[in-house]
Amino acid sequence: MIGLIQRVSNAKVEVANETTGEIKQGILLLLGVQKHDDEELADKLLHKVLNYRIFSDENGKMNRSLLDINGQLLVVSQFTLAADTKKGMRPGFSSAGSPDQANALYEYFVAQAGKQVATETGRFAADMQVSLTNDGPVTFWLEV
Repeated sequence: MIGLIQRVSNAKVEVANETTGEIKQGILLLLGVQKHDDEELADKLLHKVLNYRIFSDENGKMNRSLLDINGQLLVVSQFTLAADTKKGMRPGFSSAGSPDQANALYEYFVAQAGKQVATETGRFAADMQVSLTNDGPVTFWLEV
């Protein structure tokens, strides 16, 4: 399971000109599911996302987590994170989870996240328009 997290001062996702999710300060998570992923890996990634210390403390050091700042989470499904880009000029998706598996794990991840932090979402497999203000910029690639 792959998560690309961006520290944001705001972010939103739209589908067909309708806002499906919007947050203020927090994390925009682009979530990619691979074939071998399961709920245990989803739980591990969620723990890392919620507790990863990427927010500044009073000294300007990245010592605070999303939970510490009571921030918000915007989760957007992103199957292209699972792309193999090592060879050629076109990405391969043989390591990506099937749509059914990816949707089930995405829904599971969102449900678990919502139990711990204010969580908004995009729409699985939709053509989404994502806008954000990356604070820093701060972006990290997380894998579990």
